[in-house]
Amino acid sequence: MATDTDTDGLIGGESGRERDRERTGNAVVNWMEGLSEAAYAYLLLLPAFALLTLIAFYPMLRTFVMSLRANETRGLDPLGGFVGIENYVDILTGNARLARQFLDVGLTSSFPFIELGTPFFQQALFVTLAFAVISVIFETVIGFGQAYVLDQEFTGRRWVRVAIILPWAVPIVIQGMIFFLLFQPTVGFGSDLMQSIGIFSGTPLANSRDAFIIILVADIWKSSAFMALLILAGLQSVDRSLYDVARVAGASPWQRFKMITLPLVMPALLVAMLFRTMDAMRVFGLIESTAGCTTVPSLSCLVVEAMFGGTRIYATAAAVAFATALVIGLIIGGYVLLFRDTEGGMY
Repeated sequence: MATDTDTDGLIGGESGRERDRERTGNAVVNWMEGLSEAAYAYLLLLPAFALLTLIAFYPMLRTFVMSLRANETRGLDPLGGFVGIENYVDILTGNARLARQFLDVGLTSSFPFIELGTPFFQQALFVTLAFAVISVIFETVIGFGQAYVLDQEFTGRRWVRVAIILPWAVPIVIQGMIFFLLFQPTVGFGSDLMQSIGIFSGTPLANSRDAFIIILVADIWKSSAFMALLILAGLQSVDRSLYDVARVAGASPWQRFKMITLPLVMPALLVAMLFRTMDAMRVFGLIESTAGCTTVPSLSCLVVEAMFGGTRIYATAAAVAFATALVIGLIIGGYVLLFRDTEGGMY
């Protein structure tokens, strides 16, 4: 049975621990209050950085480590000994042992600016960059036009928004099958129509140039809606009273667009372009479900082909994947450097 002395000791001990916790809490609060705004912001972002390191940077580091080892096609271990940058040299010089030839010589030799003797990585890099640049330019222009129309007040605007957004809801595989069937000579009307105009050959999906154009059109048809949504969000954040002041001052519609709309929507526009560029650099599903990677290769096609093409060349696949990540990182860095403002942010 506890005595009064024991009870007083327990109460005193608990009070002492509470005071210690309170002092510790006050010290932490005082330390946080003494931080600068930038340091406090980084402190709040620390959990996000830790999560990003776990789910993004660590796999990338593991991929880089894999790329420095040899391919092992025999035995249980798919990776051999350390070979340094040999895999990167092989993919740049065309010595990488891919499972099959890209840009099949028997099908076509008409892809623009590409010679069939060009190493596979350069072929895929050119196709990916050309696809990203052309698609993002067209999608930005079309998406901006759609967003500008949707930002106006008119009857039936809700239904027009649904019609514009609808292509974005179509899954990539379904999108690819739509254009695959559309340009099948015996099924769709697109092949005969384009051939009668003189634009496409009789088998456009087997021709690299024709298939590249078809995939571009398919991507622009779908992704312009994504650009329109992001740009529309930027347009609707513009203060409408600025337009009233401009009208009173006698500004023309073009002057209002140039001096008010474009500068204020530019941050949202650049973010939309950045996201679309990163997505376009990873294109694979649309190509594979429409024309196939043997006709129109991309960097992602090269990774999948090296990984699952029939031979176990995991180290080569890792090298191509890491090189692709570096290219995308350079593009992101280019966006940040070209479009930063005087305050250090984008635009």
